Amino acid sequence: MKMKINVKYAFFAAGLLALTVFTSCRSLQQPDSVEEPIDYSNYDVVEAEIKRIRGFMEEEPVRALWRAELLGREDVKAECIEEVYKKFKVALVDKNYLLSEKYYKSLKSVGHTFTKIEEEKFQALYLESVPGLNGKNSKSPKTVSDCMHATVTIWVDRGIKVRNGAGYPDIIIGSGFFIDERGYLVTNHHVIESMVDSKYEGYSRLYVKLLSDPDTKIPAKVVGYDSVLDLALLKVEIEPDFVLSLGSSSDLSIGDKVSAIGTPIGLEGTITSGIISSAERKLQTIGNVFQIDAAVNSGNSGGPLIDQNMKVQAIVFAGMLQYQGLNFAVPVEYLKQILPFMYRPEPAKDEEKSDEAPSALEVIHPWICAYGHTMRNGSKKVGLEVQYVMPGGSAALAGLTAGDVITEIDGHKVTTLEEFQTYQISSQPGTMLSCKYKTKGSDGDEVEKSCLVYFEERPESPLTLIYKSDFIDNSFIPIYGMSVTRASSESKKIYKITKVIRGTVADEMSFSENDQLGVYGVKFDNENKYIMTQILIQRRKKGLIDVGMVLTAPYDNPYYF
Repeated sequence: MKMKINVKYAFFAAGLLALTVFTSCRSLQQPDSVEEPIDYSNYDVVEAEIKRIRGFMEEEPVRALWRAELLGREDVKAECIEEVYKKFKVALVDKNYLLSEKYYKSLKSVGHTFTKIEEEKFQALYLESVPGLNGKNSKSPKTVSDCMHATVTIWVDRGIKVRNGAGYPDIIIGSGFFIDERGYLVTNHHVIESMVDSKYEGYSRLYVKLLSDPDTKIPAKVVGYDSVLDLALLKVEIEPDFVLSLGSSSDLSIGDKVSAIGTPIGLEGTITSGIISSAERKLQTIGNVFQIDAAVNSGNSGGPLIDQNMKVQAIVFAGMLQYQGLNFAVPVEYLKQILPFMYRPEPAKDEEKSDEAPSALEVIHPWICAYGHTMRNGSKKVGLEVQYVMPGGSAALAGLTAGDVITEIDGHKVTTLEEFQTYQISSQPGTMLSCKYKTKGSDGDEVEKSCLVYFEERPESPLTLIYKSDFIDNSFIPIYGMSVTRASSESKKIYKITKVIRGTVADEMSFSENDQLGVYGVKFDNENKYIMTQILIQRRKKGLIDVGMVLTAPYDNPYYF
């Protein structure tokens, strides 16, 4: 099978293209205006906001509570807390973990206290059912051979494909591993993508093959999947002989020995060994992945990466076939965080089962409509620096501004962008959390403040939403890593660069402050998911010679949060 890897996030810089290839470029299409902060001192605005809050109450009670907190009206806030709490209790009775988790975290963020019985019921909902996390494993492997028997071949039959007039079997082969005695197993999303892709209209059937019986295809179903982290939860109606336990990737260090188990090029039960080469590769739009030197080939995708204690530390997800030994794996911590969101409890034996199979759960990630990098004080990492907030977005409404440094989220210390994203991954859109940050006071001194942030749904293209919501002066910060200001009263296309962020497209192109920039058109490539901007630039470092080029940037990148 062809393995999927988002190398553009690691090596994406800018496209140096001749201007003639950009003749179909669109106009700039800037918004007429951008959303301003709400003026709570205006009586009419406040009344309209209360009406809006009550409109959110039924379908989006947490959003209503968040906006009531921003408004500062205790009576409206109490009304919202009562509604969220009522819905939390209903979710507990219905044993709906996803809803109860969202309401539980949000109520905690405003200081609401739960009864001991409610706390116990909520924790039990999480611990007793979620595969891989409930602590129940009586089939833990004792030997490496047992680990291999806990690993399976994923077999996706997509019928026949025609090439040069001849028909060939269209088979996708990957790997997976059992994490629960009830037959739940994990693989990569890209291995089973045709099973859940609404745009795919062809034939697709999913099976697994056991190492002990490689000739038998066992039907499987997709329970849940996460296309961003490239993970999926499957279920087969058999009881596995062995079940792998999930470890803790935080225990791993660069140089530690690991082993990959899977089905490279169809060879079942293959194990290869190597070390962790790096723990901070940005090949996905959220978080870091491991780079490993264990041999990985087509078919290894979705297989476990185990440590010397035979615990899963990562999930192999990609190998760069043109570069021998350059392979990658998703840390198991991310899997542990999203498992509750990929899992749907099975109906009890005495409950009536529907004849129609439920659709697979898709994990939707949250964000607060902001962009930034890890803040460093010398070599020490001290927080997440906010470098841009989208007008009208959650971060902007919460009071965060460019230059603020986030140091805590939901009571957990934050020293890096990745730590903040870790807590985002473990929360759902529609959740409200407390946040602490450092900002500059009126006297210029640094002060610590707190706010409540509301997690919106992260769109497939944060860049597109930002471009439509803000002027080029600011939107170029998260898109290309530079802020610009209008440099001509006669032309709306001439700008001056006022700031360049290190490690971004603008920095890699050697742009610098006071360079003059002409912006002549923008084009969106929805197929390849990137933006192209036609510019004419005078760079001081290059002798102020006019240079025409096309800048490119992906629709999503690891620095949106």
